[in-house]
Amino acid sequence: MSLNGWLQIALFIALILMLAKPMGSYMTRVFDLRDTGHRHTWLDPLLRPCERLLYRLTGVDPDEEMRWTQYVIAMLVFTAATLVLTYIIQRVQQWLPLNPQHLAAVAPDLAFNTAVSFSTNTNWQSYTPETTMSYLTQMLGLATHNFWSAAVGLAFAIAFIRGIARREMKTLGNFWVDLTRGTLWILLPISIVFALALTSQGVIQNFHPYTTATLVQPQTVTTTGADGKTTTSTVTTQTIAQGPVASQEAIKMLGTNGGGFFNANSAHPFENPTPLSNFLQMLSIFLIPAGLTVTLGQMVGSPRHGWAVLAAMTILWFVGVFTCYWAEAQPNPLLHNVDQHNSYSLQSGGNMEGKEVRFGIADSALFATVTTDASCGAVNAMHDSFTPLGGLVPLINIMLGEVIFGGVGAGLYGMLIFVILAVFIAGLMVGRTPEYLGKKIEAYDVQMAMLYLLIFPLIILGFAAVAVLMPHLGLGSLANHGPHGLSEILYAYASATGNNGSAFAGLNANTHWYNYSLGVAMFIGRFMMMIPMLAIAGNLAGKKIVPDTAGTFPVTTPLFAALLTSVIVIVGALTFFPALALGPILEHLLLHVGHTF
Repeated sequence: MSLNGWLQIALFIALILMLAKPMGSYMTRVFDLRDTGHRHTWLDPLLRPCERLLYRLTGVDPDEEMRWTQYVIAMLVFTAATLVLTYIIQRVQQWLPLNPQHLAAVAPDLAFNTAVSFSTNTNWQSYTPETTMSYLTQMLGLATHNFWSAAVGLAFAIAFIRGIARREMKTLGNFWVDLTRGTLWILLPISIVFALALTSQGVIQNFHPYTTATLVQPQTVTTTGADGKTTTSTVTTQTIAQGPVASQEAIKMLGTNGGGFFNANSAHPFENPTPLSNFLQMLSIFLIPAGLTVTLGQMVGSPRHGWAVLAAMTILWFVGVFTCYWAEAQPNPLLHNVDQHNSYSLQSGGNMEGKEVRFGIADSALFATVTTDASCGAVNAMHDSFTPLGGLVPLINIMLGEVIFGGVGAGLYGMLIFVILAVFIAGLMVGRTPEYLGKKIEAYDVQMAMLYLLIFPLIILGFAAVAVLMPHLGLGSLANHGPHGLSEILYAYASATGNNGSAFAGLNANTHWYNYSLGVAMFIGRFMMMIPMLAIAGNLAGKKIVPDTAGTFPVTTPLFAALLTSVIVIVGALTFFPALALGPILEHLLLHVGHTF
């Protein structure tokens, strides 16, 4: 670890904390409903006419509010329609324009997996984008979903906040209005500015056909066919993919989507060419999730509560980035340097395998922590090449529910589930009915919270257990065996269910089994967890406010932040520790006695 690395990490979190309040205050103005309608923002003169036109064309009454069940149904209808649209675009892309490489139709199982992936804000990619998706598919099928899925998560977070803030009401707002305002007022304008900033750094944005370049040094390649025969050939040219990258890169980060235009994702120089572009990408991942904590505090009338939630997120983030950075800065005990006197020493400089030299260990560890804290899934280094403990951090971040800042919207409402659980535990400690911001937390609220928390590990561990019991379908896709192979399978299902989308990269997931099973995991991890969450919001909205008493547990103090942090860690540890002990923890112990996988 170096001083320079820690200074970059400190600068990153300092900017996030500085930007949280202006971003959160702006979102409050966009979504906070008053008797006279929405509060004024500086973009209103430009966007309000567009908003009214959209409502007129779609027949939406912006003044009609929805119960929580209507809100969920509207979301499911919208998602189903856009999912089918994306599936169809992939299946007929060979007949559509903007396909200069004349790419064929995407296979049915892969098209299903991809459509579900982008609809659920997961952006899991079982395919190589450069050789699979046309420009039109990337833009119309995938980039649009980066906006839609992020806006859906944002809308649900705002609906949950309204459920906490309102009293004796049965409605949570209008899904179509929240979806529209989240897209027009927040995601679209910031993405435009961000895309221009990325373009200035060298991220490409064009519709050119792929470029064929002549190699300076021809390469001799030997391949072995299925029949066991070897073939030697000389490669003299390289195909360099092009495309409208900057526009997709901006929303993939801001919307915590993560799906790359190229297979190497943010490790590719056309997606992430400079240290500044790398820093801006990480900043954009946390921008909205951090701001939402301020929005929470302002909309419920307790700004200090929002800061307490942000403090808990920051503590968990720091523990993760410290552990990952420390682990990756350690020498591999099995690699040694030999000097001129034939003396052996441990590897210097830490673990650089799978990392870009222009980013180094500090920025790679920070990026890996940020992207898995926030359900983004973009990567600038291969997590499969991290040390066992370094790879453990991204895996744990996902398994904790990605509530450490979390995805756009999804992180906040996931954190609020843990807030309810923490308040409930605090109530049990003092022997009284728990209260949260003046509302009593009752049996129904806790039952829905526990349903939310139990679905997640059930899907991850259930699918992983089935996969390891199938030698051909499950284990046949592994690049490694032993505990590292288990980590690859666990990571795949955790990433899918947690709607993260990153991968350990050692698992061939483009098979019928993994495409369909991961698709189902993504769907359940997104929508089956949204339903109990919004049920809690609907129930809270109808409750009366009770005055604070001497026995009320305050949710604005460092003690609350500490309790919330402890509950998150304990729930994650009790749920996933046995699986982690057989995966990365066991691999770490075996590495130090000379075993690799």
